[in-house]
Amino acid sequence: MLKIKHNILSAALLSLVLVSFSAVAGKPVAISKGDGPNSLEIGLSVTVGEHKIMRNQDNGATVNPAFAKTSRPCPPFCIQPMQLRPGIETLGEQEIIHYAVMMSKGEKMPDGSEIMIIDSRTPDWVAKGTIPGAVNLPWTLLSERKGADPLSIAELMTTKFGAKEQNGLFYFDNAKTLVMFCNGMWCGQSPNNIKSLLKYGYPANKIKWYRGGMQNWENLGFNTVK
Repeated sequence: MLKIKHNILSAALLSLVLVSFSAVAGKPVAISKGDGPNSLEIGLSVTVGEHKIMRNQDNGATVNPAFAKTSRPCPPFCIQPMQLRPGIETLGEQEIIHYAVMMSKGEKMPDGSEIMIIDSRTPDWVAKGTIPGAVNLPWTLLSERKGADPLSIAELMTTKFGAKEQNGLFYFDNAKTLVMFCNGMWCGQSPNNIKSLLKYGYPANKIKWYRGGMQNWENLGFNTVK
């Protein structure tokens, strides 16, 4: 009799735990709430081209192990400043999502420029997943130190970024607004891309930087695409 009561009690406790877990795990995970003058009201998901951006709906989900390290050696994995260079706007998650949506709809910046979201990481990192809508242009493609030559750099500037070359000079009146990111605040890949662009004359007001990168993106449970 005592054994039966024990089994009934154990079953009741297990049911209670499962119900409690379901109540927690079942709560929706929206992207953001418009609770400030610069805050966007974003629901459970937004559409970016053929993809959707949304957060993991499992309330019990944990961090992707690839981004769980706290103490990568510096150098080379040193913490980046909040403002990379004068004139470069630093973005958060709401802002890069906003630009991704604008880009997917063909909407332009106030100066009339198109938007391009660039994953500056090397292909081995990108193969693990990237932000929906992003194009992979590794930082090495703009780095002469890594073997990029002036002709290939000029081709990128004109065919990808919309700059115009004339008599060896670049003109950026119709160049795209570039939104760049890499692995996060400890990663130097997008900062290297941005520094290279500035060296070649790209206007700082046409460059935006998602400092948190994939570290923040993954930590907030956002989906990725491959």
